[in-house]
Amino acid sequence: MAKLYFYYSAMNAGKSTTLLQSNFNYRERGMNTMIFTAALDDRYGKAVISSRIGLNADAHLFDENLDLFVKISSVLKTTPLHCILVDEAQFLSHEQVNQLGAVADSLGIPVLCYGLRTDFQANLFTGSKWLLALADELEELKTICTCGRKATMNLRIDETGMAVNEGASIEIGGEDRYIALCRKHFNEKVAASQNA
Repeated sequence: MAKLYFYYSAMNAGKSTTLLQSNFNYRERGMNTMIFTAALDDRYGKAVISSRIGLNADAHLFDENLDLFVKISSVLKTTPLHCILVDEAQFLSHEQVNQLGAVADSLGIPVLCYGLRTDFQANLFTGSKWLLALADELEELKTICTCGRKATMNLRIDETGMAVNEGASIEIGGEDRYIALCRKHFNEKVAASQNA
């Protein structure tokens, strides 16, 4: 029975690397995959998933208007699919999470989603919220804080390294804009920037 999986973490835990490794494993065994990534994340080029260690793969883009079930069903008419992989899954809509659940349930294809759990203000992203609620399997990918403890928070920083406390929930960036921290150090950095 196919399942909907959600692999979540703070920034820089290797989500994209893990997705690319899973894709490689399927393809090495002669199986077909379909990879999706968010249209708004073009840090490495349009329709490309890239990891910090240099792995990359072409992907289909999703935005809030794409019906994932229809898109996957359309491809399935001409190509057998053995796995669907979704990077930047935090940007999925509630409806798209339901569509991916239907891919697993109705089409019998496992769906592996990878994404952040929370934004820089510790609020759940829409896609993450519904994946946490509806996925069959949840797995946290771990990364570490500067102190060595498990990092669970994403701190947005400005060009001077100070915490940013306001702004849009979504701002694409990497290590130049975000730091993964444990809750203690996240709260300390936020408090320091508010008192500055």
